[in-house]
Amino acid sequence: MDWPSRKGLSPEIQQREFRELLDVHSGAGFNSVIVQVRAAADAFYAKSPEPWSEWLMGRQGQPPYPFYDPLEFMIKEAHSRNLEFHAWLNLDRATYSPKSSIIPTHISRHKPEWLITFEGKKLFNLGIPEVRTYIAGIMANVVRQYDVDGIHFDDYFYPYSAPNQILGDELTYRAYNNGMNIHDWRRDNVDKLILQLRDSIRTIKPKIKFGISPFGVWRNQKEDPQGSATVAGVTSYGTLYADTRKWIREGWIDYVAPQVYFDTEFERVPFRTLVDWWTQNKGNRHLYIGMAAYRVGQPHPRDKAWLRPGQMPIQLRHMRSREQVSGSIFFSAHSIFSNPLGIRDSLRNDFFRYPAMIPTMPWKDNIAPLPPRDLKVAALEEGIELFWQPSAKAPDGDRARYYALYRFSDQQEQRIDDPRNIIAICSGEYTTRFLDKAVEPKKRYTYVVTAFDRLHNESLGTAIPSPIQAL
Repeated sequence: MDWPSRKGLSPEIQQREFRELLDVHSGAGFNSVIVQVRAAADAFYAKSPEPWSEWLMGRQGQPPYPFYDPLEFMIKEAHSRNLEFHAWLNLDRATYSPKSSIIPTHISRHKPEWLITFEGKKLFNLGIPEVRTYIAGIMANVVRQYDVDGIHFDDYFYPYSAPNQILGDELTYRAYNNGMNIHDWRRDNVDKLILQLRDSIRTIKPKIKFGISPFGVWRNQKEDPQGSATVAGVTSYGTLYADTRKWIREGWIDYVAPQVYFDTEFERVPFRTLVDWWTQNKGNRHLYIGMAAYRVGQPHPRDKAWLRPGQMPIQLRHMRSREQVSGSIFFSAHSIFSNPLGIRDSLRNDFFRYPAMIPTMPWKDNIAPLPPRDLKVAALEEGIELFWQPSAKAPDGDRARYYALYRFSDQQEQRIDDPRNIIAICSGEYTTRFLDKAVEPKKRYTYVVTAFDRLHNESLGTAIPSPIQAL
């Protein structure tokens, strides 16, 4: 929906559009992007056993011409702006509709027995062990071949209910049920897949993050005393067969980003109620709140508060009042880009005014990098220029991924835990130099530079030997 803006664009236009999206989001204060790279058993990247996606050049199997690898390009562009890049893969869908562009080598042609038809789409039958192994292998290939920071799945496991539609996995159930009822069996299938995905990441690149953005309601309280005080017609547990509460509490995933796509006045599923439930059920993993940027300014008969400019700020303030919440994820990028009701302005000028360092994951890496070396500072007419040498390898072999630059006036307390003191974040892969133009003449400053590794552990600071005076 966000990129490319339409099928068949030239690689030059595709790249320009993606750079524009990154520039807008980076300029608004975002620190990560989640980008779909597998939409329907296809690929937005070159190193894949599945065919090129039709959403790139207009026809499935057709590579970009002139050739480039979109995923390599996107990762490089994101990292150059110091944005984390999470590869988002669709898990269940093999085709969009009977009209989808399908080539002979597509999985739906040579493994039709792996698929079920639901609402005209071909979906993977997750009850078949070989299907789960296949999906895990596709994901593992991305982890192995590309420098992604995370792997991301959303709410599609088993499909949402639809009128007059039957899932059609009864024969598979009879073959593999192990004495479970069909509902528990489906949940067990998804559990097994989640564990396969987790184990693959841990084996190949254990520092890659694994996150899921499920439907916001796990279970209603009327169905389970442990559920939320909501009255949702759909639940992740009962409708989609995804036991998301178990995954995060058991530590199977590194973060959960429930889609709390409801306004604060929606009585059946109030935003605050659902956020507070998740804060009590996240275990010791990260909780990011999935926020419905796409609904801002859009009329809806049940959720009228989205027409008010203050709705998203209300949600952000509530979320930030809960220390158990580690951040937020906005859907979708186009909604931030188009800025309905000034939402992007609100983020840039208020909520995201100062940089937010991505929270650490000590269960994956708790060793800080070594500090940068040989910091030098020079006073120039244009400002104050800083140079430093890259950090040496830390005990775990990590080098610095990026650096934070803090500036303090002569009488100011030197606190690096206050983001207001950050003047720049520099990608270590691209620069170890910074020119500070925002200085006042004849004023004395002290600078501190710290290093961060891939998982955002921060080193001790390196400071200049004595304060320097601007010209």
